[in-house]
Parts: sequence; structure tokens; C-alpha cells
Amino acid sequence: MPDATGCAAACPSSAVYCDRCDVLVGLGGLHVVAVERCRDGVLLIDVESPPGPVGCPGCGQVAESRGRKALVLVDAPMSAAAVRVRWRKRRFRCADEACPRESFTEQNALVAAPRAKLTARAVIWAVGQMRRENASVQGVARQLGVSWRTVWRHVKPVLETRAADESRFDGVTTLGVDEHLWHHVSTRPVADGGRGPKELTGMVDLSRDASGRVRARLLDLVPGRSAKAYADWLQERGQEFRDGVQVATLDPFAGYKKALDDELDDTVAVLDAFHVVKLGTTAVDEVRRRVQQDTLGHRGRRGDALYGIRNILRAGQERLTDRQKARLDAAFTQREEHVEVDVAWQAAQQLRDAYRHADLATGRKIAEHVLESLPTCPIPEIARLGRTLRQWRAAFLSYWDTDRSSNGGTEAVNGLIELARRVARGFRNYDNYRLRMLLIAGGLTPPPPPKVRRAG
Repeated sequence: MPDATGCAAACPSSAVYCDRCDVLVGLGGLHVVAVERCRDGVLLIDVESPPGPVGCPGCGQVAESRGRKALVLVDAPMSAAAVRVRWRKRRFRCADEACPRESFTEQNALVAAPRAKLTARAVIWAVGQMRRENASVQGVARQLGVSWRTVWRHVKPVLETRAADESRFDGVTTLGVDEHLWHHVSTRPVADGGRGPKELTGMVDLSRDASGRVRARLLDLVPGRSAKAYADWLQERGQEFRDGVQVATLDPFAGYKKALDDELDDTVAVLDAFHVVKLGTTAVDEVRRRVQQDTLGHRGRRGDALYGIRNILRAGQERLTDRQKARLDAAFTQREEHVEVDVAWQAAQQLRDAYRHADLATGRKIAEHVLESLPTCPIPEIARLGRTLRQWRAAFLSYWDTDRSSNGGTEAVNGLIELARRVARGFRNYDNYRLRMLLIAGGLTPPPPPKVRRAG
């Protein structure tokens, strides 16, 4: 800024630095001395700290000034332009000859960490872009005008520090668990050129806030899909964490149920409603395909009555149009053998009605009737479904005893993970994958304290 501007004219004649420029740039006590737009469009900002006495960090004695040394740092973008900050750092020499710290350069953690290439503000901006905007590391690096490795070298320690903070596990009263596939390549050990187990077990906080709303956040991703993987993680959290978990939701996988029984014996296990309804829909589809083969001797083809209603059978009866209901009736009455499909569909709809009923007590009665009637059904697929639900009786009925606790938040977190993986075009390193997924799914942020409701 060699020429006088309106900003300079507004500053007192005795002022060395412009307060307006300092506020605009806002770099932790440093003052702007020059701004330049380079030919490549990069905005170059020269900053420095004001002169004044400085004590030696080794002995505390006032040090002697030895001029300034310029250090160029990458800052957060401004007005869609890459920004470079040229920090004119002050250099000093200790006047005490006995001090082991002969010379030193000023440091300011608010501006940048020692030996960092990115400013502290740029690191925070990069983390925010990956967290809220689902940006890839490469996308952030492109906006900053640096390499992928430079961005990740600065961001990774921040994420690791947050991941190591045990306070992010505080206040978890409802815990969800589900499996997750993080790659589709070789499962050989990493040392042998593979990526290790493709299955991960994900733990999700499904606790309700003061208003009763679930705000799901990913707690961790551990290798493997087994009772041991889940149990080991629960043991690592400590007894205080395990005592605080009151409800645990899961899909019908015996391995996770065993871990809950071993480590969270006082916790109420809840079978996920989505997976139960899916089991009912799958049973109906199996009946339809079996009857199709028995009656016509081939798989469903265009023009076959049962094949024509295959998608309608997956819908809830309350959502069917009059035309769809007429198509169902026509298919069910076309042949006597089709009555099995009709009965199977009615059984699946009854299971679905138990979850949909507005009154919890009435819904539980419907669920108890399903448990009593389905195992004795003459249709083998429906009887098998009934036996499965009877094996999970306690976890199945707990849905209506825990105010409709479900694994829905866990599935939502899985959706975020899949989106982030597609944006990044896949991951090759499990540790980086875990940190990125914890970041985008809220797992690195401790839960907010519960709101206290005032009486009256």
C-alpha cells in the first residue's frame, strides 16, 4: 500500500499501523504493513509484530534485537483467492553469555505452530471444510494452493488430539452398533500389500437431547465384525462408560448381542425396527418366488401375475392406491395357490403395523400376537420368521418399552460415511479413514451439556 488511501487517511497521523487493515486481516496481534496481489492471483499480506522489549525464554533476561526474518505461511482463502502471509518475525540474541539459549525467533501460536507451513487459521478452516462441507483433502489443498500431503500433515495431528480426548464419550446413554464395509479390495494384512479386514464395526451415540431428539454421532470404527471387536471396544471405554449406557440398539446379529450380554448385562438391547420389517418383506418375497416356481415352473416373467406385483408387495398397505389394491386382489385370486402369498403379505403387514401404531401399548400387543401366531403358520417362510423373532423376543419387544429406540441414527451415520468415501474416491489407509469419518460424523466433538429446564 504505497499510496495513501481512505483507510490510511482515517488513521491518526501518528499511527504506525492501520487499525482497519489489522481488523480485516485479523492475525493474532500482528499488524499489516503491506498488501500485494501477485500475478498468479495470490494475495500476499506482509505482517509484523510491533517493536518492544522481549524476554529470553531460557533465562528471562531482556534480549537484544537482531532484525527480522521473513517467513511465508499459507492462510485461509479470502474472496476466492489463495492467501499467503509473509510474517516478518523478530530475531533476538540473549545478552546473558551463560544462557544456553543464545538466540531465538519470536513465536505466536495464534498465528502458526513452530515449523508449520499453514497458519492456525488455515488449519481450522480446512477442518471446517471437511467437517461441514464434506470437502475432500485434495479439494481443500486445491483451494489453498498446496499439496495433499501438506494439508493432511497439518490436519491429522488436530484430529488425532480430538480422537484421543475421552470426554467425547461422556453422556452416552443409548448406543447403536452396525457393521460397515470400508473397502472392496484385498483383505490381506497391510504388511503383505493388502488393506486388512474389509468389515468395520461402528459405534454410534444415539442419546436423546433435552427435547427428546436423537442427534446421532459416530463414536468409533474398529476393524472386524464380531463379538470380540465390539466387546474389546466396550472394555476399553471403562466401567463408568458401560454403566452409563441404558439402551443398546442392534440389527439381528448374534455376535453383537453376545458382546452386549457379556459387557452390558444391565443394558436393554433393542432389535432395530428397520431390520425386522425387512425380514418380513424378505419372507414375503421368498414365498412369492417359491409359489411362482411351483405353479409355472419358471422364474417370474413379464405378464405373470405374481411377478407383476413384486414391487407392490414391498410397500405398506396404507400407501397403496386403489389401482394397486385392485392389482393385488386380482393376483391373489387368479389361482388358488396364490393364497400363500396373500397370507404372507398380511403377516408382514401386521408386523409393520405393530411399529406404526401411534399408541405404544397397542403396538406392543400387536407385536406379542405376532410372536404367538407366526411360528405356527403353515407357510414355512413365515414360520421361520416367527421362530427368529421368538429367539429375539426380549430385544424385539424392547422397542415399545424404550420409547421407540431404533438404529435409524446409525444408518444415517453410515450414509454420511458412504458419501464421504465417494467424494474422496476411496481410502487406502485405515487410520486416515477412521479420523475422516469421525470428523464428518461428529465423533470428534464432545456432546454439549444437557440443558436444564427451569421450573415454571
